[in-house]
Order: sequence, then C-alpha cells, then structure tokens
Amino acid sequence: MEEISEVLLSPEKIADKVKEIGEEITRDYQGKELIIIGILKGALPFMADLIREIKVPLKYDLMAVSSYGASTKTSGAVQILKDIGMGLAGEHVLVVEDIIDTGLTLKYLVGNLWSRKPASLKICTLLDKPSRREVDITPDYNGFTIPDRFVVGYGLDYDERFRQLPMIGVLKPEVYQS
Repeated sequence: MEEISEVLLSPEKIADKVKEIGEEITRDYQGKELIIIGILKGALPFMADLIREIKVPLKYDLMAVSSYGASTKTSGAVQILKDIGMGLAGEHVLVVEDIIDTGLTLKYLVGNLWSRKPASLKICTLLDKPSRREVDITPDYNGFTIPDRFVVGYGLDYDERFRQLPMIGVLKPEVYQS
C-alpha cells in the first residue's frame, strides 16, 4: 500500500502480544468476573482478539468517545458519543484502548468511569506513545511502546481509512499533511 512508509508491527507480532496480554489478564483476574469496555472504533479489532485470549468469565460493552474528529491532533474536548449499557458499581472493569497518545481522552474517560463506583479499574492498550503524554496516565497492560509516528492499521485510522489493515504501519506524512 503506497500510503504506508513502513510496517511497524506485523500481524504475527501483534497476535503474539495479544496472547501474552490475555494470559496476564487471566492470571490477574483469577476467581473474578471482568467487565471489558472497548473504546470505539479503534480498539475493536484488538478487543475482539483479546477477549478470546482471556480465560476468566467476562462481559463486554463498547463506548465511543471523540476528541480528534478528522484531525491528527486531539482537541482536548472529549465527548461521549455512545455510553455503555450496564452498571459498573462493585465490578472489576478493564478499559481497552487502541493507543494512548496525549492521555487527555483516557484521563477524562477514567474519571467518568470511576464515578460509577467499580471495585477496580485498569487500563489495557495495544500501543503507548509516552513521548506525547500531556497528563499523568499509565496503562496497566501495554502491548507496545512506540515512537512518535502517525500509525494506522489494526483498528487505527486516519480519517476513517486504514482500520482494516492486519498490521500497524507508519502513514506517510504527505497523506495527512496535504
């Protein structure tokens, strides 16, 4: 694909990491039931693969939040576009994200979810970009720490394109700077 300058993470490398994270979550939640909240749209492929690797009872739901629009930079203003349909009071909750960048959206979301009184709340992300962090937030489970490059694929997009790619690639700057 000509818009991708390099493959950062192959499908095989992603699958191995998802299995590893699933095993870690399974160990951590033995004897408990888990509620997984996937953040649309980007986390959907990761969450779908991850829940098949988790071997404890679980329920899941999806939330849609927005702070980007069609831009490549967060606006900082977070909107909940779709909320979950289940209560969290007393539950063990795991938020599944595709990528943590500035952390602004996730910090808002975590604050919102804590207000619903879960027994525990942890964060799982496939990708972490700590060099761009603007707030103090650290994932409990992290697949890969990546450099400050604009990545797409495996759920991540630019203007709703490239989500279906089975790998994670670096988008050529001319695609999003034009």
